[in-house]
Amino acid sequence: MTTTTDRKREPKLTEPTIDKLHALHLGAMAAAWAAQRENPKMNEVDFDGRFGMLVDAEHLARDNKRLARALREAKLRLPNACIEDIDYAAKRELDRSLVRQLGTCAWLGSHANVIITGATGTGKSYVACALAQQACRTGHRALYRRMPRLLEELALAHADGTYTRLLGRLAKVAVLVLDDWGLAPLREQERRDMLEIFEDRHGSRSTIVTSQLPVETWHDYVADPTIADALLDRVVHNAHRLKLKGPSRRKAES
Repeated sequence: MTTTTDRKREPKLTEPTIDKLHALHLGAMAAAWAAQRENPKMNEVDFDGRFGMLVDAEHLARDNKRLARALREAKLRLPNACIEDIDYAAKRELDRSLVRQLGTCAWLGSHANVIITGATGTGKSYVACALAQQACRTGHRALYRRMPRLLEELALAHADGTYTRLLGRLAKVAVLVLDDWGLAPLREQERRDMLEIFEDRHGSRSTIVTSQLPVETWHDYVADPTIADALLDRVVHNAHRLKLKGPSRRKAES
């Protein structure tokens, strides 16, 4: 039985322990312990149960911090996109079973790619960002780039001597999202740059590509038969394909 004297001593005994938990970067565990001590019902829980709750609190807090950091680094165009909120309206003809399969992130283990095609406004970017967010939730790193911006980055990297460093960064992320592939014709150096990116990632990382252009027209879009063959071999042949149809969602929302 806890006496009045024992209760008076408790703060002096617990404060050093809380300080040590913070020193060990176990702040969530310290906060959970303080909450337990304020809850009389916790006296009915045995030591193992209470300790398990403390570990769970710390584990959850670290998972949340890791996810927040991963999403911040990913720079997704639609950071709140998630696979649970994907719209499967009949007009979109979106393959629900394939999206569910991709949601397991097993495709990352086999280093497969995902190609999402459809007319403007059909929600390609949302699905791509949702898959990238799911990858972050399962512990993978992702990075989002719109093709026009990426091509600008590559051109600047050539000019200031950081090209190799940029390629290295793009090669390391588990999921690279390339949004709006095919908006403008590729110049010669841009074709070679894209081949370098896909070569670095082939067989070791996964890439999500969205495009208004049907995959069947990509060879002509690249406009260099040799590079087109090499590029498509590294992107298309091991890719899951999603084709979005229906009217523009932007017009519907407006």
